[in-house]
Amino acid sequence: MATGSILAIDLGTSGPKVALVDRRGRVRASGTAPTSVRTLPGGGAEQDPDAWWAAIVTATRRCLASGDGASVEAVAVTSQWSGTVAVDGKLRPLRPAIIWMDTRGRAALDRRLGGPLRIAGYGPARLWRWIDRTGGAPGRSGKDALAHVLYLADEEPDVYRRAAYVLEPKDYLNARLTGRVAAGYDSIALHWVTDNRDAAFVRYDDELVAMVGLDASKLPPLRPATSILGPLHPQAAADLGLASGTPVAMGTPDVHAAALGAAGGREFEAHLYLGTSSWCVAHVPFKKTDLLHNMASLPSALPGRYLLLDEQETAGGALTFLRDRILFAPEVGAKPPPDDLLPRLDALAAEVPVGAQGLSFLPWLYGERTPVEDARLRGGFVGLGLDHGPGHLARAVLEGVAFNGRWLVEAVESFCGRGLPHLRLAGGGARSALWAQIHADVLHRPIDVVEDPVHVGVRGVAGLAWIALGATTPDAWTDEIPIARRILPDEDRAAVYDGLYAEFRRAHRFLAARARRVGPSLSEDAP
Repeated sequence: MATGSILAIDLGTSGPKVALVDRRGRVRASGTAPTSVRTLPGGGAEQDPDAWWAAIVTATRRCLASGDGASVEAVAVTSQWSGTVAVDGKLRPLRPAIIWMDTRGRAALDRRLGGPLRIAGYGPARLWRWIDRTGGAPGRSGKDALAHVLYLADEEPDVYRRAAYVLEPKDYLNARLTGRVAAGYDSIALHWVTDNRDAAFVRYDDELVAMVGLDASKLPPLRPATSILGPLHPQAAADLGLASGTPVAMGTPDVHAAALGAAGGREFEAHLYLGTSSWCVAHVPFKKTDLLHNMASLPSALPGRYLLLDEQETAGGALTFLRDRILFAPEVGAKPPPDDLLPRLDALAAEVPVGAQGLSFLPWLYGERTPVEDARLRGGFVGLGLDHGPGHLARAVLEGVAFNGRWLVEAVESFCGRGLPHLRLAGGGARSALWAQIHADVLHRPIDVVEDPVHVGVRGVAGLAWIALGATTPDAWTDEIPIARRILPDEDRAAVYDGLYAEFRRAHRFLAARARRVGPSLSEDAP
């Protein structure tokens, strides 16, 4: 067995993870560094691309300090998806990156959706063209990359005019690594201007580009995700501490990478990811759209395949909110929390019975995408009483996210036309044994916790790079994915959760109606 590795970079919203990953998907060394998000009035959410790069350099050097940089055979990037970096002709950012949380493009998108007669908010002719060509349609929340670009065109025309390209975060990082510009068949999908009817040959559709009024010259060339983009640029190599000329693979967005790292490429092998946000995705053998639940199957990172895509906005982010805004809020002089609060929250929640003694949590802290799309929706605690303490809050958050996951899984099963007898669990939240058990009980099915669940992103994009280098195949890579443990549901707890889930759905109906009444005032203020 060769001793080489992929230097895999996974840029999440809270910062990058960088790892050396061998041909069997084992992480030999890793490093991290933090980044911050700036929220703005009107639903803005931005990050500094130069801060991304600085954090990646720090995380890479930490990784290489405990690993063998000379063994690196290629570099591969996965990152947060549905963001926009406007760059000039020298590939320098013209403004902060607009990230996936940003909703300011909602009005600009709405102006392009269609005329006075609309179906689900879309003009019928435009809707049909989008579904026929792309397999989906832009989400009306304004969080897709298309809406970000249209926001720049309408609200910051000088930036848009000066932009040589508008790039997804992953594709911007690739440009910084190589000096070359390209988007993947997979990463470009949320611009909604590509013909995806042949997943092995995705191309821009001139009619769709014209329909939304984009400048086609600002769109990057397209390449398959299983290709090599080019050699590592000397400056990037010097920054990272790697050899100049090291191959840089095309990489893939975070959802696609997690799918490859948690479940591989087998059809209908679904995984539930618990990170800042969450999703339940699977490879499927068809192009299909479910507008009602805001889901679609779009080109996968694997050649000629489709990936069912969906997302719930807040999962682990709710625990971060509980930590930073309630339990350890600096505004009230609270002591800084431990570096890893999850074990402590687990212990607190474990002391509280199922149902948190009547306390429920609704996790829609920044709107929702799937299985309902509603940027105005907000959540909170319901049933809070004087007898509740930190443990009740912690357990209610864990259970509320799991209830939201059940709602999503039910929609995914309907989309697939079959049940999912088990689910793989990945992401930082999968480190919690209690949370995994709660998911098994709420979902009424076995949960297979993936080994080293925090690193499924770097593992998945590394596997894609090994495929690009010809060192493995999708099926062989899938066979290498290890499962740490299987968690079975407890039927007594599951029966209790059934009743609480029904209450959860009732609470959504109430809060959705409230959001329609007071939502505009909420959407104008950054959280």
